Amino acid sequence: MDLKTKALSEGVPIIKDGTLEHLKGLIIKNSYRNILELGTAVGYSAIEMARIDPLIHIDTIERDKERYKEALRNIADEHLQDQIDVYLEDIRELKLWHDYDLIFIDAAKAHYKEYLEMTIDHLVPYGTIVFDNIAFHGFVKDNSLTHNRHTLAMVKKMQAFLDYVQEDKRFDIMLNEDIGDGILEVRRKKS
Repeated sequence: MDLKTKALSEGVPIIKDGTLEHLKGLIIKNSYRNILELGTAVGYSAIEMARIDPLIHIDTIERDKERYKEALRNIADEHLQDQIDVYLEDIRELKLWHDYDLIFIDAAKAHYKEYLEMTIDHLVPYGTIVFDNIAFHGFVKDNSLTHNRHTLAMVKKMQAFLDYVQEDKRFDIMLNEDIGDGILEVRRKKS
């Protein structure tokens, strides 16, 4: 059983096909080589990005110890441990020492604004941050689709984050709700 099939059968949230293809296209088009991923899960997206080019290096962060261990095994099985470094830690405690061409964020949506601010100084000029699942199953566009109090609170945070980014002059943004569960590309201006 391949990694994607195994992850889906076990209920592990992994990147949607459309999002992955879009991300790979960005990497190829812009010759991105240094990538930071927030939210490793079992390593599927990092493996797929690393396969594009042997010059790509990915730092990926996971806080769940079991998923971290599984990601390490999966990356070793693909012989990509020279290209992918997996770190076991809470993203909010992350200390970054490198600059990245691309930052892919697929982690706790309630903290997207915080993740943006903690990573922006490590994004090269004209680099891109991609936030996944920005449509949040369509609830962000139409919050009447749910009456769950916790879901509504998350939707409000996502809407506030989108408003914040759209008003921020540091970035050019592209929101595409038709890719996967919606993605937001934030491209840093040269300043």
